[in-house]
Amino acid sequence: MSSSKSMRWLITVLVLMLALVISACGAPAAQETVGDAPAAEEAPADAAASSDAAAEEAPAEATEAPAEEASGDAAAAEGDVIKIGALAPLSAPGTVVGGEAMVDAMRIAADEINANGGLLGRPVELVIEDSEGLPERGTAAMEKLINQDQVVAVGGGYHSSVGVAAKEVAHDNGIPVVFAETWNDTITSAMYPEIFRIAPLNSEVTAVDLNWLTSLPYEIGNVVILTENTDYGIPAAQETAAGLEAAGIASETFQTDIGTQDFSAIIDRIRAQNPDFILVLNTGEAGFNFQQQAAEQGIGPQDVPMLCNQDGLESNAYWTNVPDGNLCFLRRVGLPVELYNDVAKSFVERYVELTGKTTAESYALEAYDSIMIIAQAIEEAGSTDPAAIIDALENISYEGALGTITFPVNSKNTPEQAGMDPKWWHQFPDPAITIVQYQEEGQDSLDAPVVFPEIYQTGDLVWVTAE
Repeated sequence: MSSSKSMRWLITVLVLMLALVISACGAPAAQETVGDAPAAEEAPADAAASSDAAAEEAPAEATEAPAEEASGDAAAAEGDVIKIGALAPLSAPGTVVGGEAMVDAMRIAADEINANGGLLGRPVELVIEDSEGLPERGTAAMEKLINQDQVVAVGGGYHSSVGVAAKEVAHDNGIPVVFAETWNDTITSAMYPEIFRIAPLNSEVTAVDLNWLTSLPYEIGNVVILTENTDYGIPAAQETAAGLEAAGIASETFQTDIGTQDFSAIIDRIRAQNPDFILVLNTGEAGFNFQQQAAEQGIGPQDVPMLCNQDGLESNAYWTNVPDGNLCFLRRVGLPVELYNDVAKSFVERYVELTGKTTAESYALEAYDSIMIIAQAIEEAGSTDPAAIIDALENISYEGALGTITFPVNSKNTPEQAGMDPKWWHQFPDPAITIVQYQEEGQDSLDAPVVFPEIYQTGDLVWVTAE
């Protein structure tokens, strides 16, 4: 027999043997999947793209699959990954110093989640997008996260203008968002089902400013408000001016563009006002620029009492950019360090190790919590279905770095039913807001005493007299 005939004979025999084996054993059953895990190779291609809802309708025997198939460890297929979006300003004119801090915090959260086994037995991937602090970039970033990256929820967010714009994309697509540091009241007062916030309301922060200023035992007859013309700065300035007027205090507001670098012309106009107090509502590097340039022109924090922007809490960046910034007052969101719970202490320890800083800024605490509360909601929902996550968030009680976070005004207890303003919709109602003061050159914000409110006070303020 020739070699070619031998080969054909051998193939025929093998085919007949394989057919006998198949007829004896029956066709192989398709492997079922858990959650969004991809189907077995034998399954049709569309099965690999099935949603959590489809998985929930799968036969009960799917739960009998070997544990390692749904483990969610490093060996899990790419399709098993649960993607959570992260918004932060990482380039100008956004507040880069704040954005980088938030990203570090959100990465710590994602690492912690994965170290504890992931979510629903699957690993988590944090997808980071740079908002640049601009509404149009925030819109584009949210669209990419949702429609291209296929995230199941989004955390983070620093600038109010970004939050105001990006919330529309989230609402149109039904994707839940937990904003970490966007203060504009309209973000929650729109009452979108998808939008939650753990940062304070702009109006509530303004109320703290006004309560502090009007309670001081010093003569304040004229206040200058310097603000950026954004969805954070404009309403904050307007509400502050109205509150000061009601208290019999005159004020003058000066607006600048976000990211302004040269304030020389504005400083001349401010000096002409001879203010008793200066309130700075410019964020990030722009705030640093004004504070140092004002100091060089004789109306800085050591010459005129000044409330600086909270980005100054990042001590290294503050003292590098504002070396003459001693005695500046700053707002801090969150409890004083002395009252940190175990979650906050643990997070700060990891944050310090990662960044080399001595403590965590308020927006870092908020960013961490924004991811961790999404993770808890996914676990409690038992699904990555957006509607299920939203329902879980409405009912959540999360013990985080900021304390116990809940959203008591929601679809089951509407603002009308609660007798509250719509701004409290999906709003964490209890973020602590304090005012601290640098009292030594080069001081770490961790050591800056809390001077208001009295319930949290750890030291007396130092007041300079405006000339």
